Amino acid sequence: MASFSAAAGTLRMSQPCWTNVTARASYAQASGGLPSMSPHTMPARVENAQTLLGSGQWFLDGAGGTLYYKPSPGQQMSALDVELPRLETLVQGAGTLAAPIHDITFSGLQFSFATWNAPSAGSGFADVQSNLRMTGANNQGMCTFSNPAGSCPWGSLTQPLANVSFTGSKNITLTGNRFTGLGGAGLGVMYGAANTLIQGNEFTDIASTAILLGCTYDPLPTNPADAAGIKQNCTPNGANETAAIGTNEILTGTTVADNVIHHIGTDYSSASGITLLFSQHTTITRNNLYDLPYTGITAGVIQGHVNQASTPQNTTNINSSNTISNNILHDYLSVRSDGGAVYVEGHQAQYVYQADGTTIDPVRTLAKGLQVTGNIAYNGPTTNFTYYNDAGSEWINWQGNIAFRAGDKAHGGCSPTGHFWITGNYFSAGIQSYPCAQPVDTHASGNTTIPATPKPADLPSALLRAAGTGSGSFTPVLSVPARIFYVSPTADATEVLVAGEGFGPATPVYIGTTPVANVTRLSSGFMIVPIPAGTSAGQISVTPQVPGSIRLNDDDSTITYNGFAYAGGRSYGDYQNDVHYATANGSTASLTFTGTKVTVYGEQNTDQGNIGISIDGGPQQVVSTLPSDGVRHANVAVYTSGPLSSGRHTIVVTKLSGQYSTLDGFTV
Repeated sequence: MASFSAAAGTLRMSQPCWTNVTARASYAQASGGLPSMSPHTMPARVENAQTLLGSGQWFLDGAGGTLYYKPSPGQQMSALDVELPRLETLVQGAGTLAAPIHDITFSGLQFSFATWNAPSAGSGFADVQSNLRMTGANNQGMCTFSNPAGSCPWGSLTQPLANVSFTGSKNITLTGNRFTGLGGAGLGVMYGAANTLIQGNEFTDIASTAILLGCTYDPLPTNPADAAGIKQNCTPNGANETAAIGTNEILTGTTVADNVIHHIGTDYSSASGITLLFSQHTTITRNNLYDLPYTGITAGVIQGHVNQASTPQNTTNINSSNTISNNILHDYLSVRSDGGAVYVEGHQAQYVYQADGTTIDPVRTLAKGLQVTGNIAYNGPTTNFTYYNDAGSEWINWQGNIAFRAGDKAHGGCSPTGHFWITGNYFSAGIQSYPCAQPVDTHASGNTTIPATPKPADLPSALLRAAGTGSGSFTPVLSVPARIFYVSPTADATEVLVAGEGFGPATPVYIGTTPVANVTRLSSGFMIVPIPAGTSAGQISVTPQVPGSIRLNDDDSTITYNGFAYAGGRSYGDYQNDVHYATANGSTASLTFTGTKVTVYGEQNTDQGNIGISIDGGPQQVVSTLPSDGVRHANVAVYTSGPLSSGRHTIVVTKLSGQYSTLDGFTV
């Protein structure tokens, strides 16, 4: 926003951001559009205006050198720790193609408190996909596919700034580090980087994506016409580059393994956990990704949007021999839509031809394609496709993956080119759904349909053991607090599958206050827990519960809903990372229980209002779920009953007002 006129009652928006958001050109042969926002749309929220400060909000007067903050009720300024980042770059390693920096290890460090100022300039944040955005005029990155034509190559959008980055490098290792409290992307690697090892790190509380690999300007670095753009946009050291740009510029031999990535995209919520653009011999394996606003791992962003089965060669790239394997991905798409656990676009292989020189050899080409194997994805209830073949994607081997609580479809996509092999997977939702246009060919066999809420016997233990951090020979030195995100149905069960994070050999498991013996810990993300008859999912925890109480999550089968919907994968601190919510007044949630007291858990936020509480058909008590400080609070006890007679009771929670009403479960 450039200015505001009270007299005229108008906002003047900054350029070129406003044009890039509201006046995007359509493009030819599209398999998916870049929709524009109407120029008459009013901003939904205004930030960084001193006159609008509310409790718990701040304003930075950069010119005046002053930070203003309005405390929340009860806050004491003397007790606060305030960090104001000034640096945009914490570490930048930038050699050249002829003289790369090399053989450097970063271990046991914390990278924190860096900012990213570009979105505050006139170009703003005109997002296209996965935090790639337009910053210039004239249809940036639309090449010859728009009218008027835009800049080339196709999809050459502006990438987020990485607060730690490497280009023109060889044999760089980052292990056992924490990336947290960052205003841009966490780590970026591109342009002539070879044999980079990113292992055993934690990425959290990051405004953009955690790990950004490759550059949007180099789909074909051997094209001489693209050399200037590559020097300008893919390396900060382009002015010192004397070598001819060619295949030596390709990002190659990168390994991303045993990392924990969670709570990223905090400012720019179209961020993926890991973004892979153009590369060869990249391996992304045994990582845990969760609490994500959008997609888990994306490969080939925007590149395929003018390719499909009918126009497979409009754009090509150098992708070859990349692998996404044995990762655990869950509770993603908490904010955005139209994504998945693993999302793919565009060409993924360099073709290998048979002896005639014109017929593609499918076996050898698939071997150079994208290998998506052994991944486990769950808690994606709003997912279009858990494993997503989007526009122009081709030559992908989907093998031995798991998806449950998987939304609409476990596998499929929109206008892919084809050449997919889908074998040996365990999916709770359908596969091979292509609603936009059919691919050239697909090959599906040996896949197993599993329940949406699988029990231990429904999934091969070997796949569960092989996925996630520490499942290989590497032992991570960092750990995250143990949390449970999924418990299989307990009715008539003698053991349950428990999925979550931070599980180690010594992680305790409790049923209520009683420690559980003989727990089988399969990996950092999965356990099999024996249970006695009558156990509910809410009783199973990694910390002892309050004596005599049972916490029931909102998805417990004993709760009856009318008008409420489920939302999982949120990143606000909900109990077990999910809630039920209602938008229609009169919607109800009911629980019949045996006990002497009951507590209702929900959320306090400015978009909520009043709820009604009635016990055993008695008079309805009205409770406000508006926060006193104007800030969202999750997993809050919004109501606790007085003493009840020992025996069975029924509590009914009714939405009375506000845009939303949120239920996060009960304690009995």
